[in-house]
Formats: sequence, C-alpha cells, structure tokens
Amino acid sequence: MALVLVTGGRGFIGTNLTRELRSRGHDVWTCDILQGEDPLHVRADTSVYQQMEAIFRKHKFDYVYHLAAEYGRWNGEDHYDNLWRTNVIGTKNILRLQERHPFRMIFFSSAEVYGDYDQLMSEDVMERIPIMQMNDYAITKWAGEMQCLNHASMFGSETVRVRPVGCYGPHEYYSPYRGVIPIFVYRSLTGEKFSVYRGHKRIFDYVDDTCTTFANIVENFKPGEVYNIGSREDWAIGIEELAEIVLEATGASPVLAEYKGEEGFTTRVKVVDFSKARRDLRHDPKIDIREGVRRYVAWTRKVYNK
Repeated sequence: MALVLVTGGRGFIGTNLTRELRSRGHDVWTCDILQGEDPLHVRADTSVYQQMEAIFRKHKFDYVYHLAAEYGRWNGEDHYDNLWRTNVIGTKNILRLQERHPFRMIFFSSAEVYGDYDQLMSEDVMERIPIMQMNDYAITKWAGEMQCLNHASMFGSETVRVRPVGCYGPHEYYSPYRGVIPIFVYRSLTGEKFSVYRGHKRIFDYVDDTCTTFANIVENFKPGEVYNIGSREDWAIGIEELAEIVLEATGASPVLAEYKGEEGFTTRVKVVDFSKARRDLRHDPKIDIREGVRRYVAWTRKVYNK
C-alpha cells in the first residue's frame, strides 16, 4: 500500500478522499490550514514553504494529492490575495518539494479552465484552441497546470492533472462562495431566497463517485495525463430543474427561488467529455442528481439542525 499526503485534507473533497483512500488500505496523512483531531493530520499552509518542508523531512510520500486551494469565482474576486498565494505560490512550493523529495502528484485543477468554450470539453481543447479563462479562480487553476507541465519538462517530475466537474456532497459546508447545490439547499432549509439563473446547464457529480475515481489514480498512474472527472454526460441538467429538485427534497416553498436571466462571467452550457476517465480510471458514477441531492439534504439538516 502507498504512503499518501492529501493537502487541503480537511476540506470538502479532501475529507471524502482521505476516507476512500484509507478504506483501500493506504497510509494517508493530511495537511490543512485548519487544525484536526486526527493523529495523522498536520496543520500547515501550502503557501509557506518552510511549513511544508517540515512535513516532507519526516515522511517519504509515494503520492501527494494536491487539493489545497482557494475555491470559487467570487471568492477569488473578494479575496484575491489569498487565492493567488494559495493556488499559485502554494502549488509552486509543492513542485519545489517534488524536486527534492520525489513523489507522484495528482494536481487538482478545475473544469473552469475551459472558460468560455461552449463545445465538447475534451481534455485536449487547450492544445488546439486559445481559451480565455473567465475569472481569477480559473486563471490560477490554469497557471497551476502550466506549472506542473513546466516542472515535468525541466525536472522530470511525474504529475497527473484532474479537472473536477460539479462535485457536491457531505462535508461541503455552506458559504455564499460555494457551489450552486450547497447554496440552494442551505437557503431552502433556512427559508432564504436564492437566485436561479435561466439558460444554464451543468453536470453534477456526487462526491462518493468522484472520490472513487480519484483514488483509482494510484492504481493506474500515467504521468502527464489530464482527466475530466464528473458524472455522466447524459446527466447534464438545467439549473431551473435543479432548483425544482432541491425544493422538492427540502420541502421548501417554491417562492424562495427567484428566477433571473443568464449569469455573467460563466459558461452558459458545459458539455464535458469523461471518456478518458472511464477508459483509464474505471470512472463509473452510480448516484444520480435526485439521490445525491436527497443525501446531501439529509447531511445538511443534521449538520445545521434544520
């Protein structure tokens, strides 16, 4: 079994991924800017090299899942200094440590790197077409990918990049900067109005399915590869229909949903190709949007006592 570090291990995906990796027998350490009661957890900030170096002096990791990041478009506008420091400087620190303490890295990018592209989002799009990322969050994620590719060329480092698509589920706590599902669910349960932008279509992936595929990378690691990881292409759903599913699952009043025109600074329809993940990583989502929302609503009710 492998010795693994998960940066951002106290976050939404990190918490679920750590559980999945440990269930397979891997020895998994986590680090995060948050404290944790787990004896295999270390408080450390990836943007501070000395803090991360102290971890790598003590452990010889086989794999590092680099999830630590500031998330979201509007978070990146309101807290851009944190965004750039964590997403770019933090990634550079991990890459420098990879030079000195060789390990295989799984770098977490985002489907946001596809920017304004409105055709089939296959992994090779950026190799063929100039893409304009539409916000600082997306720009930092694309910068991280370029950092990984440059280090592979210069130092022979081994990295796989992943571009998650619409992941949601337990341990994703509410904030106004989170994704559409946590916002819809939390505000439905608290009786607060929420905005539903018309004309947008997305694919959402329940976190248990996502983390199963992420964990499979250890078993078929192909240096230099990049994967879209989401649910199924035919599970794409309009945001208006998503709002109806959430309102039904929470029992909230339909008047809470305020329907508006298209939202700016985001792709209207995301059409994503997951065929590479199916081929290489046995990607096989099981939990559709209705079941996933039902489970997430139950978790949110328990956590917030709603």
